[in-house]
Amino acid sequence: MKILYTATVLSHICQFHLPHMKSLQEQGWEVHVAAHNNLAVKNGLQLKYCDKFIEIPFARSPKSPDNIKAYKALKKMLSQEHYDVILCNTPMGGIVTRLAARKTRKQGTRVIYMAHGFHFFKGSSKAGWLIYYPIEKFMAKYCDLLITINKEDYDLARERFGKETEIARIHGIGVDAQRYHPATAEEQLAMRRAEGLSPDDFVILCVGELNENKNQKTLISAAALLKDKIPRLKVLLAGNGPKEQDLRHQIASLALEDTVKLLGYRTDLERVTPAVDLVVSCSKREGLGLNLIEAMLCKKPVVAAHNRGHDELVTDGVTGYLFSPLDEGKAAQLIQTVYDGQGGRERLGEAGYEAARSYTVSSVRRELTQLISE
Repeated sequence: MKILYTATVLSHICQFHLPHMKSLQEQGWEVHVAAHNNLAVKNGLQLKYCDKFIEIPFARSPKSPDNIKAYKALKKMLSQEHYDVILCNTPMGGIVTRLAARKTRKQGTRVIYMAHGFHFFKGSSKAGWLIYYPIEKFMAKYCDLLITINKEDYDLARERFGKETEIARIHGIGVDAQRYHPATAEEQLAMRRAEGLSPDDFVILCVGELNENKNQKTLISAAALLKDKIPRLKVLLAGNGPKEQDLRHQIASLALEDTVKLLGYRTDLERVTPAVDLVVSCSKREGLGLNLIEAMLCKKPVVAAHNRGHDELVTDGVTGYLFSPLDEGKAAQLIQTVYDGQGGRERLGEAGYEAARSYTVSSVRRELTQLISE
C-alpha cells in the first residue's frame, strides 16, 4: 500500500503528521510527502518516516501563480506514481491536490482531505463565508472523505457537504503523551534554570506562529496590566512569523523587555511546558489548539480565548478559563485569578489532564489509521 501526504508547507507535515506516518510505515505502507520545503526557517524541524519527498511549489496565497505551477507539477507526478491513498492538508494544499488528483481518483486512488479548521464558522467574518465556504463546498465533491478535527466543523460539514462526500471526525492530530507529561519538582527546576528562570517567577507560556490570528498582542497588553501586580511575571512567546517586529515594538513601547521574552521557533517545548505555571492562547481562530492539549497533558492550567477549537477543549472554570480574544482586561483578570490561587491550579490541571487524554497520539492514531485503511 502506498500513501501520499500533501500540504502547502513541509513544516505542517513535520509538526502534525509524523506519528501517523510512522504508524503506517510500521504496517508496511510506503509513505511519500509532497509540499514546499520551508524547514530552513523552522529551527531544526525534520522530516521523518518518509520514503520519498517531492518538492511542490505550493503557495499559501490563492492569488500566487506558484499554485498553477504546483498543480501542473503534482498532476504530472500523479500520472507517474500510483497511490492507494492521498491525504491532503491545508487550504491551498488541499485545493490544488484535489484538483490535480481528479484523474487518478477515477483510477481508484482514495482522496482524503483533512480540514484543520474551516475559515468559516459561527461568529466568523462575512468574508469567510463569502470566500471560503463556496470554495470548500465546491471542492468537497473532489474527495472521498473529509476529516474534521472539532465538533463544530463536523456538524457544519455534515449539514452543508454531506451530499458531496463522506464526513468523519477525529480528536485533532494527536499529542505525544510520552513527550508531554507532568514533571517532578526537580525536573521543573532544571527546566527553569535552562531557560534563565528562577523558582519564584510566575511563568506564562504562549505558543504559536507570530501572526495576526494567534493574537499575541492581547497577551502582551495583559502583561502590561499585570506587571505591577505580579512582580516576578515572565511571559514566554514561542514561535516566529510575520508579526515579530510589531510585537517587539509593542513590548518596547510598554517597557516589558524584562517581562516578555521571545523564544523563537522551538522544537523542544516538552522541555519548557512542564516548567511553567500557566499556558495562555489568545487565538482568534483555532481548529483545536495543540498547545493547550500539550499543557493539559502536563497538568498545567490554561487560559484561552473563545473560539470553536478552544471551546471544545476548555470547560470554563473546570479545565481552564475562557475570555474574548481582544479583551486584554479579562485575560489579565483570569491570569491574576490563577496567580492568586483562587482558580485552584492543581484542580484545573487534573481536570484538564483527564479531558486531554482523548487527544493523544495513541488515541488519534487508531482513529486516523482506521479511516485511511478502510
